[in-house]
Amino acid sequence: MKVYSVTILFLFLLISISSFTCKQNEPFSSKTFFLDTIRKDTVLVDSIKSSDSITVPVVDSLMTISFYKTKVHASYYHDKFNGKRTASGQKFDNNLYTAAHRKLKFGTRVKVTNIVNGKFVFVTINDRGPFVKGREIDLSKKAFMEITGHVNKGYLEVNIEVVEE
Repeated sequence: MKVYSVTILFLFLLISISSFTCKQNEPFSSKTFFLDTIRKDTVLVDSIKSSDSITVPVVDSLMTISFYKTKVHASYYHDKFNGKRTASGQKFDNNLYTAAHRKLKFGTRVKVTNIVNGKFVFVTINDRGPFVKGREIDLSKKAFMEITGHVNKGYLEVNIEVVEE
């Protein structure tokens, strides 16, 4: 009985010590900055540009499409964000073709393609996000509806390509 109680005491002590010495995950890292402080002309250093690109003729001009990421999750903005200011300073409108991305520069045009049905939409990056782990891009509701046709769930798998005109 004495060995049993000593063992339990030892385990309790070990758990207590480990919980105080383990580094806790902080909600903000040292690299976190407040997105409201980003000016419209700010260029983020960690913006990514892919080397794989193709040129596609569109009406009167040529467009270069650079592959950015494939098979990533996209979600859409809730209606409650209508009229609120985005990180670029523009007012958000769910009826426009805009999107939020963590790293791409503001004003970047992006082609987002639904993997399941092949439908695609061109959107302009004007906000930062999404801030949900595993999500790559937040689309306006109009853009999301155009490539899905309906809203069964709040996210889908897409391919993202950067468009340069």
